[in-house]
Amino acid sequence: MSSAPPPMRRIAVASMTGTVIEFYDFFIYGTAAALVFNKVFFPSLGAAAGTALALATFGVAFVARPFGSVLFGHFGDRLGRKRTLVTTLLLMGLSTLAIGLLPTTGTIGILAPILLVILRILQGLAVGGEWAGATLLTAENSPGKTRGKYALFPQLGPSVAFALASATFLTTALTMSNESFLAWGWRVPFIASVLLVAVGLYVRLAITETAAFRSRDKNVSTRMPVAEVLTTHPRRVLLGAGSTMAVFAFFYIGVTYLTSYGTQQLQLPRTTVLAMGIIGGLVFAVTTIAGAILSDRVGRRKMIIIGNALSVLGGIVAFPILDIGTGWAFGLGLSVVLGVVGIAYGPQGAQLPELFPTHYRYTGAGMAYNLAGVLGGGVVPLIATALVASFGSSLAIGVLLAGISVVSLLCTLALPDTDAASIEVSAEPAAA
Repeated sequence: MSSAPPPMRRIAVASMTGTVIEFYDFFIYGTAAALVFNKVFFPSLGAAAGTALALATFGVAFVARPFGSVLFGHFGDRLGRKRTLVTTLLLMGLSTLAIGLLPTTGTIGILAPILLVILRILQGLAVGGEWAGATLLTAENSPGKTRGKYALFPQLGPSVAFALASATFLTTALTMSNESFLAWGWRVPFIASVLLVAVGLYVRLAITETAAFRSRDKNVSTRMPVAEVLTTHPRRVLLGAGSTMAVFAFFYIGVTYLTSYGTQQLQLPRTTVLAMGIIGGLVFAVTTIAGAILSDRVGRRKMIIIGNALSVLGGIVAFPILDIGTGWAFGLGLSVVLGVVGIAYGPQGAQLPELFPTHYRYTGAGMAYNLAGVLGGGVVPLIATALVASFGSSLAIGVLLAGISVVSLLCTLALPDTDAASIEVSAEPAAA
């Protein structure tokens, strides 16, 4: 990285820092939903039903994410990437703090879970507008031949955030009793995130607007970016979402469902599950880096095809490993689930922006990414619970993941290849 000019290094760090913070706030909700929300917000339903409903509130944010991509994409394409990203970071930070301060059902009754869902929707709106803007900071500023390398920085946000969220909850688990954790300890990661948000705001306020946005053709209308996307490139939005769907399915099975599965079905200690979450997050980061850097050499589309093809195999083998039932087997299975999709996820930080013209790139890339989030991340963890109950075996989840990977593979094959020049030459819309 030493050969990069200082401005590009600052942009890359700013992009990754904000994304880590946003996804950290997003993921600590998922960890808390798997570990404690069934007890503090849905205590009358029992462990299984309470956990299912807690995970359902986690999924609510995925419904909000496409709306966030449209809302913040509109302002990001019209007013600029930087100002919009500052807004998404503030919205996420305040919503997360409010969750940490929210009274439980035992204190204010039914109003508690209602407020929890509202705050989760706000988190979904924020993260829906975050990814595309953070990715454009690097993709629209970086030299074309190294765009994959620099666009990987925001792609590291989810993996680093998951490892950080697991480490935060592990620290609270190791330093307090289960009673204290249930009473107030789960709130610490939410409230402490305010410090991270302050750092993120400082970094983001120090950067400038992207080069592509500054040099865009001012005569090209951006009055309604979402309408332009849907009339000009609907096929790319749908295929881009389909291509990314397997990444979301594997990742959110790993970061939410398996946290609950490890502690409840496999009866592993909470500390073991959280420690293995750190390892899984780091494995995901390594494969994300590899996939992104290799995409500059062999092409984005080819690397995503390879990643989705390997995911078919990964879905099948992961759950027999997990069901061995030991802590290390859980860590290995989780690493397979998270690691295999990094190969496809790394290149998508450059590929999805390269599919759309500058004047509605924020909206187009964000819609494709967050529609994939609904299909892969919001729905699949809920289906997983029903599959295990119906078939009595977690292998059914592996088969589901493999099937989703086949769909993503076919969508990737149907997409056009993108290259280093895609962003520079895409000032005008091309055929869908």
